[in-house]
Amino acid sequence: MTNEQITRDFADAPALSGERADLLAMLAQSRHFLRLTTRDLTDEQAGQRTTASELCLGGLIKHVTLVERNWADFILNGPSAMGDATTMTEADWTAWADQFRMLPGDTLAGVLADYAEVARRTDELVATLPDLDATLPLPKAPWFEAGARWSARRVLMHIVAETAQHAGHADIIRESLDGAKSMG
Repeated sequence: MTNEQITRDFADAPALSGERADLLAMLAQSRHFLRLTTRDLTDEQAGQRTTASELCLGGLIKHVTLVERNWADFILNGPSAMGDATTMTEADWTAWADQFRMLPGDTLAGVLADYAEVARRTDELVATLPDLDATLPLPKAPWFEAGARWSARRVLMHIVAETAQHAGHADIIRESLDGAKSMG
């Protein structure tokens, strides 16, 4: 993955202005830095743990892809799109943990392609959503306040924050892998 490919993948966002343009610009920047950490890596390197954490670069991309997909589905379909975390089984938790790893058959190119498709879909959603103020009840989960509601705007800000946070994690993992940095 070259810098040119990374930039091109997210350069096709819809032309907007105002708040929606700002949200998409912030999200595009965070996506760029996250993806940049994977430049010139092999599948094996993308799956390598380099810190005390269980995280690897490919796993972070998979996780952020899933998070963005689930929250976009939440905006469209409400809490049922995300399920009830209070009823998760051991198998569900195992599947959840697998999103942070490169599994047999996973490739960096495939993980990045999935992420680009989810990003395209989210960008379209931001461009076409009738009302950023529309709220939905959050799904049941111990980390959400009971009865809380989030607007589409707040969900999108959460996606931006989650992506930026994991871009920072990815930068540390990459620097630990081979000394490469996203910035600096």
